[in-house]
Amino acid sequence: MKSLIQAVVVAAAIAAPVMAFAQSNEPVTRAQVRQELVQLEKAGYNPAVANDATYPADIQAAEQRVHAADTQTAQQAPVADTSGYGSAMSGSSASGAAQPRLDPKGVYFGN
Repeated sequence: MKSLIQAVVVAAAIAAPVMAFAQSNEPVTRAQVRQELVQLEKAGYNPAVANDATYPADIQAAEQRVHAADTQTAQQAPVADTSGYGSAMSGSSASGAAQPRLDPKGVYFGN
């Protein structure tokens, strides 16, 4: 039994990194890479700086600015919800509302 548990733990540890990849297998075209680079340059990132000690922070800040601009553009334009989490809802929700007890006895009555 102990060896079965160890085998399951080892198998899960080996399979976890494989399932963690969230990248698509579709190749990125040269035009897509060029478009992303142009967006980053417009956001203030300069790829021509050699041996830049602040490289990670610079590109991450530029990516955040691009994401913020994309989010702002998306908020301005009315588009359909494509999240895939159900249809649009109207009305209100009664989540958390207390329901009156119809049974005067407790839940565990008789146990």
